[in-house]
Amino acid sequence: MKVLVMGGNRYIGVQLVRELVEQGHDVTVFNSHEAELPPGVRRIHGKRHEPGELVRLLGPERDGFEAVFDNTSYVPEHLEDMLALFAGRVRHYVFTSSIAVYEMAAAQPIGEDGVLGRDAATALYGPYAVGKVTCEERLARARAESDLPYTTLRVTHTCGPMSPAVTREPGTFRRLELGRPLLIAGKTEAMVHFIHTRDAARALCAVLSKDHAAGQAYNVAGKQFSSIASYMQLMAEAVGVSPEIIVMPDDLPAEMRSPIVHWLEASRGSMVFAIDKARTELGWEPQLSLAEGLADSWRWFAEGGRERYTYDFSGDDAILAELARRGSGGRTEGPARTVYRAQLDTLKDM
Repeated sequence: MKVLVMGGNRYIGVQLVRELVEQGHDVTVFNSHEAELPPGVRRIHGKRHEPGELVRLLGPERDGFEAVFDNTSYVPEHLEDMLALFAGRVRHYVFTSSIAVYEMAAAQPIGEDGVLGRDAATALYGPYAVGKVTCEERLARARAESDLPYTTLRVTHTCGPMSPAVTREPGTFRRLELGRPLLIAGKTEAMVHFIHTRDAARALCAVLSKDHAAGQAYNVAGKQFSSIASYMQLMAEAVGVSPEIIVMPDDLPAEMRSPIVHWLEASRGSMVFAIDKARTELGWEPQLSLAEGLADSWRWFAEGGRERYTYDFSGDDAILAELARRGSGGRTEGPARTVYRAQLDTLKDM
C-alpha cells in the first residue's frame, strides 16, 4: 500500500516508518527535520504549519496515497489543508491522538467511552487535551460530510529509543549509571500505563486494510502497567544496578519538584486504559513487557544514544542539599545504597 507519514523523523514516527517498510508498504514521509530512514523511503521536505506549504508540496500527489498517518496535528486548524487534500481520496486516514484526552475516572481501566476533557481550564491535560479532542471532533465532522475513513488511536505514555525529552528515560538512565539517587515525589504508588514505541507503531499499522475501523477510536497501551516507584526499579534493572530511590517530602519549596517524574498520575492518581477494543477489532496485541521495553531503550542509550542529550543535575543537588539541611534524606524505597547516604552526611556539614 502507498502510504504517507506526516512526521516520521523521531520516536514513534521512526518506529512507524520502520514497521511499515518491514510490512512491505511503499512509504513517503513529510517533515522538516532530516532523520535516518530505511532504504526506499521517500522524503518530502516541508514545514507543515507554514501557510500553503501542504497544498503546494502535496497537492500534485494527492491521488498517489492510499493511506495517511497524521502524527503531527494538535489543533483542528492543523487538519484543514489535509482534509482538503485527502478527504475522498484515501482508504485510511490514521490520526495519532493521546490518552491525554481523558479525564480521571472512578472506575478503571478507562475505555474509549471515558469522559473527555473539553475545557482547557479544567481538563486534566489542559489545552493539549482539548486540542486533541477537538481534532477528533473535526475528523468526525469530516466523516459525516465526506465519508472520510479516519481512525483515531489514543496512545498512552511511551518508552523506547530516541526519546525527544531528556527528562524521560535518558536522564534517569544517566543518573543510574552515575550512581546518583532517583528523587521521586507525589503519589509514588500511582499506576502509570506505558507502551513501547514499537508496539504503538504496530497498532497504527494494524488499521491498514481494516475498513471497519473507520470512524472508530482505539486505546493503545501496553500489556502491563506499573506504579511510579516500581517503574524506577525496572529502569534500574535494565541498567543492571541497585538503585537508591528517595521519595521527596511533600513540604519542599514549590520549585523543588521531582526531576524525573513528569506523569500527572503522581499528583492525580492511577490511570489505566482498556485495550480490548483494539485487540478484538484490529487484531493487535502489544508484544513487549515493561522490562523488555526498558531493556530495549537502555540498549539504544548505552550504544550511543546518551550522546544525544545534555544533562543537568543541579536541581537534584539542590534538593539533596535541602534534605541534608533538614537532617533527613526523605523516605527510601527499594534496596538502598550507601554512596548517597554518605553524600547527604557530607552535605550536612557544608
